[in-house]
Amino acid sequence: MTARAPHRRSQLAGEGGSASLELAIIAPVLLVLIALVVMGGRFAMASAAITGVAGAAARDASLARSPAAARAAAVSSAQATLAEQSLHCQGAPAVEVDTSGFAAAPGTPASVSVDVTCVVVVNGLNVPGLPGTRTLHERAVSPLDSYRSAATR
Repeated sequence: MTARAPHRRSQLAGEGGSASLELAIIAPVLLVLIALVVMGGRFAMASAAITGVAGAAARDASLARSPAAARAAAVSSAQATLAEQSLHCQGAPAVEVDTSGFAAAPGTPASVSVDVTCVVVVNGLNVPGLPGTRTLHERAVSPLDSYRSAATR
């Protein structure tokens, strides 16, 4: 029995420090994977938020009685919703409102559409090789009241 014990020690003696080497190789890979998951989560949350912003802006624009009031309502609604959802755009968000539906005769179906574009920071961890910002764009359409009067156009 004593003859086998030295043989066993010689096998284990060659593996000393291999666990720390494996950790040194795997740790950066795990950190990059965690950074990718965080970045993906930020992107998904920002995408969902910008969808809500465009929908709220289109809804508020459709309730207005004139094209100018619709533009003002859409822009103010988009800015307020962005602030509520803590989504910070680099620079001002671009809000484009298509009010051509207001030209339709009362009684005919019409709609107003709002395009919201926002550049958001998704890589707050500053991982090299990953994009730091993403441009998010969403379009929402809301129907106009087909029974609006001609006097309020």
